[in-house]
Amino acid sequence: MGNDETSHIIRALLDEVLSREINPVLEKLHQDQQDNRRVFRIMAEMVTGMEVMSKLPDSVSVFGSARCEQDEEVYKTARNIGRRFAQAGYGVITGGGPGVMEAANRGAFEGGGTSVGLNIVLPREQKPNKYANIELHFNYFFIRKVMFVKYSRALIVLPGGFGTMDELFESLTLKQTGKIQKFPIILFDKSYWGPLYDWMREKMVAEGFLNEEELDLFYMTDDPDDVVDRVHSYSQAQKAHEEPYISYVEPEEFGEGF
Repeated sequence: MGNDETSHIIRALLDEVLSREINPVLEKLHQDQQDNRRVFRIMAEMVTGMEVMSKLPDSVSVFGSARCEQDEEVYKTARNIGRRFAQAGYGVITGGGPGVMEAANRGAFEGGGTSVGLNIVLPREQKPNKYANIELHFNYFFIRKVMFVKYSRALIVLPGGFGTMDELFESLTLKQTGKIQKFPIILFDKSYWGPLYDWMREKMVAEGFLNEEELDLFYMTDDPDDVVDRVHSYSQAQKAHEEPYISYVEPEEFGEGF
């Protein structure tokens, strides 16, 4: 057997050992390192978010579409609601992007209040608006959602798409299951949300997937004053200890009534 043939056999054996034994181990180590780095990034985002958000005044989170322009009625409504909450002494928290988020931040900014934008890093569509005087940037949707819920007195949900529906239904699920304590979820614009309500009643309730009383987990209105008044009444009841403070509920905190 010649030297060239021997070298070829040795090289083939080494390649086989590398592909079957060594490379999988190296890939696993690399994956473990990536996972470890991801865990620390998650922790850093959570800690930073909690540190900033815990210092806010009483605040509300406003959800809605990024795909609306300044001349559209939903934009004008969100701007009006943001201003009214600021004038009533509440901070306004949004996803920090365009459309309804920009409008609510703009109204809060114009009303002289705390205007918070919780931006998410996305490949398209999400660009920070200029009306947030407190900004945070997140890589992880789930951490951002914690900030929306944990540090708000209520959720105000205007018309929107998948993102808005995601935020709405996750919040409803948390409220339904007692993972958050009592929490006003207000849907603004009956003409938009009414058909969804009818479908839930006629399909989900009728077919046994929801109880009738679970439709009371949210409230619909067309009146901006009604929105602010309901949130303020609830906030005052909290402070008078007639209602629990809004927060995520840890297992050891579960008691009667949950």
